[in-house]
Amino acid sequence: MNCISASELHKKLAEGNAPILLDVREELEFHTFNIGGKNIPLGHLIRVIDDLDIDPEEDIVVICQKGIRSLTACSVLETAGFKNVLNLHDGLLGWQKYHQRS
Repeated sequence: MNCISASELHKKLAEGNAPILLDVREELEFHTFNIGGKNIPLGHLIRVIDDLDIDPEEDIVVICQKGIRSLTACSVLETAGFKNVLNLHDGLLGWQKYHQRS
């Protein structure tokens, strides 16, 4: 399982080299705070994975609160044939800590 740090993701976004962001938290969590991307809660991902309008070769960063649900989602995506899936290390909590220090 490959991971990306908050600083690495921030750099990619700043350079305009944005991967697809897939936030697997529940809808309420997503609307409370997010960094963009598509919101598909982990519980729904398995049901809709065949209908995702995402090229399996695209870079995808999977996001959740702490990086645990996103690990599961990464595994689901990889099993379905997605090639370039990254987990946001420490999730959005890590993202917020990174931005508080910056």
